[in-house]
Amino acid sequence: MLTKLARLFRHRWSADALRRQVPPELLARLEYAVQRSERQHSGEIRIIVEAGLPVSYLWRNDALAQITRQRALALFGKLRVWDTAHNNGVLIYLLLAERSIEIVADRGLNDKVEPATWQELIVAMRSAFQTGDFDQGLTLALARVGALLTAHFPIADSTPNPNELPNAPILR
Repeated sequence: MLTKLARLFRHRWSADALRRQVPPELLARLEYAVQRSERQHSGEIRIIVEAGLPVSYLWRNDALAQITRQRALALFGKLRVWDTAHNNGVLIYLLLAERSIEIVADRGLNDKVEPATWQELIVAMRSAFQTGDFDQGLTLALARVGALLTAHFPIADSTPNPNELPNAPILR
């Protein structure tokens, strides 16, 4: 019970860190980078940075890694990242209160990418975040996800490529 209370306080007080670590200028750069990346492939990329989990997740008895993954999957569904024409949407999810990172790729891309590739990306992001460089970590993630999408779902110049999902990162 004490662990759950400590987790609850950590998640409620992480909101201040959110704006410091992901300022408006970074959000604008990331939105532009998503837009630029999506011109090269038919995939859709969403970025979510969440200060803390909703209370309903904090009272669960599951391991923290499992709770974080469940949250990322729930947002993947809620934001309809799975609902793209080529099943190639990708969610990059950060949970600041726990310093957790999840990448959820729809089956169209996930079937083509080895699980180790996603883990390598998470390790690289975590390394940047540990030095306090959220800009580098998020930019790196976006570039690598974009490269994977371009390799597997390139778009020709003459092919229509509608923007199926918003490009702006979400802060919660």
